Amino acid sequence: MEMYISKSDMKILFIVLCFQLMVAVSYGQKHDNNSPKDSTQIIEDDQGFIVKVGQQAPDHFKLKLGNGISSLKQLRGKVILLQFTANWCEVCRGEMAYLERDVWQVYRNRNFILIGIDVNEAPEVARKFHNDMQITYPLVPDPEEKIFGQYAGNLSGVAKNVVIDQFGKIVCLTSGFDLGEFGRMINIIKTLTNTATGLN
Repeated sequence: MEMYISKSDMKILFIVLCFQLMVAVSYGQKHDNNSPKDSTQIIEDDQGFIVKVGQQAPDHFKLKLGNGISSLKQLRGKVILLQFTANWCEVCRGEMAYLERDVWQVYRNRNFILIGIDVNEAPEVARKFHNDMQITYPLVPDPEEKIFGQYAGNLSGVAKNVVIDQFGKIVCLTSGFDLGEFGRMINIIKTLTNTATGLN
């Protein structure tokens, strides 16, 4: 049995198909607009970092160091270690004694600066934390996670270290406190500070 479709029916069918196609395209665009674009999507690695070794360190923030305000750009030329910590974090507390003794006291006069970032805690908590831990390197409060959020996912946990070279590039990332990993980080800092100060 043959079916006959008139020109008017064909026209109606064409219009219906065009309408369905427009709806499908519109839905797809709307769905895409609600989802992050691939080029800007924030992806955490298995340690919770959203930055990678080799990239320029994010520096859209100010740091209160001593009586002055500084930034990573103003510290360019120094080797920098950012240590993300918190008063409640036992792992952080354990690591801070090693950072004070084996990193800060050894390299502080070798074109190096260690900056603790107290994540999601008020300035007064950071001050007490600094005193309680008896550390001499600066501890900067980050109550709204504006600094931490540029380096790691906000729910990824603290006890993270970021080593930045003299040119502002990330050269080492650590999470948690493992003595082997900590030793490797110190070796990187030693090599970088030797270069920065002209030592072999």
